[in-house]
Amino acid sequence: MRRHPDWLKVKIPGGANFVKMKSLLRSTKLHTICEEAKCPNIAECFNSGTAVFLILGKICTRNCKYCNVSHGKPLPLSTSESSDVAESVEKLGLNYVVITSVNRDDLTDGGARVFIETVEEVRGLKPDCKIELLIPDFKGDFDALKKVVESSPNVINHNIEVVKELFPSIRPEGNYDTSLNVLKNIKKINKNIFSKSGFMVGLGENKDQIIKTMEDLESADVDFLTVGQYLQPSKEHAKIEKYYTPEEFEDFKHFALDLGFKHVESGPLVRSSYHAQDALV
Repeated sequence: MRRHPDWLKVKIPGGANFVKMKSLLRSTKLHTICEEAKCPNIAECFNSGTAVFLILGKICTRNCKYCNVSHGKPLPLSTSESSDVAESVEKLGLNYVVITSVNRDDLTDGGARVFIETVEEVRGLKPDCKIELLIPDFKGDFDALKKVVESSPNVINHNIEVVKELFPSIRPEGNYDTSLNVLKNIKKINKNIFSKSGFMVGLGENKDQIIKTMEDLESADVDFLTVGQYLQPSKEHAKIEKYYTPEEFEDFKHFALDLGFKHVESGPLVRSSYHAQDALV
């Protein structure tokens, strides 16, 4: 097994808040992307009372080569998922919540309706809670995206995930230009909503491609950017081709800020929702 560099060491999950969060999630049968995707920051985030709720079930209709989320034929939608998320937000006293989903290409609207219902449920129980949505591409459906934007979350994130050249091998069921258009259209629908995107490095891209990706995202009027190191979830997933150093991530951050992004999180352990609330401070 390949040994990660020392800068990728993380805390072993545990602690009172971690146990409390796990217990609450199990009692409602909710899922988090933190658990499903084996996020390296789960100990830090759970202990700080932060989680990224995963809606539309936990089985994805796509099979991206970097992702640990289960894929295959999804189960029927839960009738209580939206209200369960809202009740959990209220019980935890969250002031900022991130809501994401698996891809549901089997649904006519890609799951847009459930995103909207979840925003409404959270606002009903915890009106002061800021909401960030991390959305799929809805297969490029403008009407589905428009309805989600009109539900008025504080931030809408859609991750580009990898550089354009890696889409055929790493995201074969996705499309780089479709994802860019999703980000552009968020601002066309409502210029006042903050938009966000992120991608991983270490999958075989070069620095020119990284820079071009950042330039494309800035041209799409993306406000917030995240850049993190890819970590291979299992031997069945894409291999790590390079470990970027903390210094290289710092260079990426300075370059992105110089391009015009309002907030940038760039580091080996950064994931799309890491310190998400800091962007609105």
